[in-house]
Amino acid sequence: MSKPLQHLKVLDFSTLLPGPYATMMLADMGAEVLRIEAPDRVDLAKVMPPFDGKFSTTYSYLSRGKQTLPLNLKAEGSVERVKGLVRDYDIVMEQFRPGVMDRLGIGYDVLKAENPALIYCAITGYGQTGPYRNRAGHDINYLALSGVASHSGRRGDGPPPMGIQVADVAGGSHHAVMGVLAAVIRRQQTGEGSFVDISMTDAAFAMNTMAGAACLAGGQQQTPEGGILNGGSFYDYYQTSDGRWLSVGSLEPQFSARLFDALELSDLKKLAMSQKPDHQQQLKAAIKQRIAQEPLDHWTVVFADVDACVEPVLTIAEAAEHPQLKARGTVVEVDRGDGNTQRQLAPAIRFS
Repeated sequence: MSKPLQHLKVLDFSTLLPGPYATMMLADMGAEVLRIEAPDRVDLAKVMPPFDGKFSTTYSYLSRGKQTLPLNLKAEGSVERVKGLVRDYDIVMEQFRPGVMDRLGIGYDVLKAENPALIYCAITGYGQTGPYRNRAGHDINYLALSGVASHSGRRGDGPPPMGIQVADVAGGSHHAVMGVLAAVIRRQQTGEGSFVDISMTDAAFAMNTMAGAACLAGGQQQTPEGGILNGGSFYDYYQTSDGRWLSVGSLEPQFSARLFDALELSDLKKLAMSQKPDHQQQLKAAIKQRIAQEPLDHWTVVFADVDACVEPVLTIAEAAEHPQLKARGTVVEVDRGDGNTQRQLAPAIRFS
């Protein structure tokens, strides 16, 4: 079956995670991606362990479906080489600070002159404009400045370092792919290219969603454990007797009724829909005490056939072996090019 983006060609100048993840998504959907790599530039994705042969497993994963061209962008002849390449490409992806590509002689205006239909996507921490445009940053900084960290975690403990790179991937990579594909559709209608400006801080701020609406339109200050979905209600994680965790998301009446019946706490069902903080804390205390009495395996069996939005907290290794994820093919074996294969996270977007 043909892939939906097989007509697109992408020239990828990005390093680290956001840009390479975005172009990997495009490659997974069929785009032809050529990754431009400076031979002498340190890329953390290459050097972070564990290693799979010469490069790290992260780098091998992010390079999936791509071709690579070693090219020192500061070397003589490189500008003309890039100009020649871009005439045959649809999309350029880069992740430098604003102005770096211009100083190298291959910024948007230069490349657009070579290919007026070019779609040029720049992923940065803070965007192409504003007083922070040239400031360094990482995922943790974007989550901090966007307000996301301020209402995450436990009251009194401070915001938690996230287990995944929310601003980098959901903010940078995913928004870049959406912006690029929107520009492709626009080009099909008008013949015109576009400059797509992706700020990971902007994207993280936009992902405040419900909390943002409550704050900006409702005037409600957002705090850790201050809302229904961030620990202020019995919607939460609970520790089992063996030190594992169970997620409880039983918000709706039909789900909460099944939850409390399964926990043998049926007399608490009447409080489940109460918005009073003391009622919610009463429910949390009761659930916490009950779940702590048994190991995770016990609760997994109890809730196996109970439709109540209750699931065990799995490790990545356990999740990869879960029947639902296995049935969906969420792990794939990818040829390393040396006769061996590497297990990788599969593309999440499926087509008929």
